[in-house]
Amino acid sequence: MNKLFLFIQLFICLLIVSACKKNTNDAIAYYNKVNEIDSIYRIAKNPQLAVKKYSQLFSEFTPKNQDRIEEYTTYITLADRLNIDFGGKKSLYKMISLLAPYGNTYKIHLSLFKKYGIDNTEVKKQIADWKKQLNKRLIDSFSVAMIRDQEKRHIDLKIQAKNLKKNADLLIWTFKNYGFPSVDKIGTTGNNNVFFAMPTFLTHMIESDKYPYIKHKLLEYVKSGDCPPRDYALMVDMYNDSSGIKTCYSYGLRENKDSAQINRNRKSIGLPSLKHSAKIRKDYFSSFE
Repeated sequence: MNKLFLFIQLFICLLIVSACKKNTNDAIAYYNKVNEIDSIYRIAKNPQLAVKKYSQLFSEFTPKNQDRIEEYTTYITLADRLNIDFGGKKSLYKMISLLAPYGNTYKIHLSLFKKYGIDNTEVKKQIADWKKQLNKRLIDSFSVAMIRDQEKRHIDLKIQAKNLKKNADLLIWTFKNYGFPSVDKIGTTGNNNVFFAMPTFLTHMIESDKYPYIKHKLLEYVKSGDCPPRDYALMVDMYNDSSGIKTCYSYGLRENKDSAQINRNRKSIGLPSLKHSAKIRKDYFSSFE
């Protein structure tokens, strides 16, 4: 009887560990769930159901705030508008941390923060605290690398090749010592306001003899949630363009008429479908009109 009880306890522990592992490492499952919920909100126009689904999702997965989808901000703002409990200050602090890398974006939501007792001074403190945990060594390194990446590009091919090697070596060194240089590690701007144009930086890696290794590692980081799927897809399709291969994720210039296959490829790394992406882009750019 005791052995049976111990076996049951061990089995339950293994299930818990397995569930935790899924939630921390299966980012593609998270992205695809976000895409489903975003479709409910954006295409089916059912914000109440979207909020309910987001609430369930964020109880299982650590939230992100992806470019243009902005799932966590959408969840909070919709829930507030519909008078649905989203967790109050605790959830808003999480939202501030997700907005922290993007300059003054947080100011759009100051009235919401104020409504729940968080003033501008407190928001700034939260952002300052977030910045303190960034990796100064990586910020210094990638500030130099981003400038180097553009130095005499397409003007002096010898310098371009030398700089590419240095940057590829830095990227691989970073992988081995710190993992992917994500926004959570280096933010979006470095020393002297150098913009970390990571998608452009990564696409230039297709010219390196280290590209196969970098591609392999980036896919690992997509799965772990460190590298945005779009950054990986842009790099792969740029390589496909240079190799005469049809676009895989629809970011390349070489036409691929098999939209069903493209959508399967996109889903395999957590990107929304072509139709859904078009709607996201339309909504994003219409917000500036």
